Amino acid sequence: MIIAIPDDYQDCVRHLDCFAKLAGHEVRIFNDSVKGTDALAARFADAEAIVLTRERTRIDAALLDRLPKLRLISQTGKLAGHVDLAACTARGVRVAEGSGAGSATAEIAWTLALASRRHLVSEANRLRDGQWQGHLGQQLSGQRLGVWSYGRIGRQVAGYGRAFGMKVWVWGREASTAAARADGFEVAPSREAFFAQSDVISLHVRLSADTTGIVTAEDLARMKPTALLVNTSRAELIARGALEHALVQGRPGFAAVDVYEEEPVLGANHPLLRLPNVLCTPHIGYVEKDNYERYFGIAFDNILAYAEGRLTGAVNPAASPAAAG
Repeated sequence: MIIAIPDDYQDCVRHLDCFAKLAGHEVRIFNDSVKGTDALAARFADAEAIVLTRERTRIDAALLDRLPKLRLISQTGKLAGHVDLAACTARGVRVAEGSGAGSATAEIAWTLALASRRHLVSEANRLRDGQWQGHLGQQLSGQRLGVWSYGRIGRQVAGYGRAFGMKVWVWGREASTAAARADGFEVAPSREAFFAQSDVISLHVRLSADTTGIVTAEDLARMKPTALLVNTSRAELIARGALEHALVQGRPGFAAVDVYEEEPVLGANHPLLRLPNVLCTPHIGYVEKDNYERYFGIAFDNILAYAEGRLTGAVNPAASPAAAG
């Protein structure tokens, strides 16, 4: 099969142990990111399978119409609305997904919280520039940690907070808060209290049509001037432009962000990068070797299963070559 792997920013996929699984297939790896139907159609023209790295590439009906040879999309991790599943099914393109059960994203969320509270990056840069101490940091122990959504990653972050001596509480849907209570965590009495009284808030909500913009300007305005907001989930969870405005107004006083509405962010072309009270990282939450071995290993296994006629776990089993007409 001809297999296309786009958006491998670090040129790391070919160096993964699991890449050996694709021996015998023609694999075309692209290390940059292109946008638009014409550019993507030219890139994937001969591809029979495409391996998607999370949501970095959008596959819609217009693009699929330009890819008559495509038969399989193998997604690393879960789908998140970036693939038009109905269009794939109608055109006979199978879609397979995997899962990730590591702690890489939770670890980055916690790293950002620690680094922000202790001004780690700016202090390290000061020392390299020949200067000594410049900021008074603040410990996390004893502070109130708010975790929005107690899923797999939220549960891990709540556990880190507990281990560091923080007063942890949770906000989210009823099933989420019920699970948190069962694990001995406090549930915030209200959404207003969650934002107003938390010293650190970490977002771990799954992005969907219902959760887009779920964090409003009013929510952010309730936060303390000393509070920290950490977002390693999705930028679209926060109303567009609301975080930049809130940081200028000083509520919250600081943010640590790993996700952006449009990625990759190149040329420092994002308003958050122009603010002094933000620590920005380039969406590296899940970008970690063990995580990649897991994600891509499953994606490659799905390709092998399809090539051998034994793929049974497609998200759209109704798709078949006959469906393409």
